[in-house]
Amino acid sequence: QVRLVELGGGLVQTGGSRGLSCVVSGRDFSSYAMGWFRQAPGKEREFVAAISWSGGSTYYADSVKGRFTISRDNAKNSMVYLQMNSLKPEDTAEYYCAAATHIAYAENGYDYWGQGTQVTVSS
Repeated sequence: QVRLVELGGGLVQTGGSRGLSCVVSGRDFSSYAMGWFRQAPGKEREFVAAISWSGGSTYYADSVKGRFTISRDNAKNSMVYLQMNSLKPEDTAEYYCAAATHIAYAENGYDYWGQGTQVTVSS
């Protein structure tokens, strides 16, 4: 069993930055690909970014490419990060961390999910 807890949500102004963390507990963290998704009010949950088990490959939605950076720490602690820069009001959403056995862009490719953390970008 893998448990994920997202940290770091909050209120930020347009153009600002925010870093999210995902604490992962359970077995074999370094064997999982990890992803971030988000869901805005009234919208479906969407893919944001993903990172391979080694951290050597990263993938981003077009809407965040160049602004967001996903990373992971397999050595010191079992954590995944999402650094968000140049934030826009349309980035406002509940952000979720997820774990998968293989890199995936779709929700159904992920086996474990966190409870989410809210990020609100004020205009």
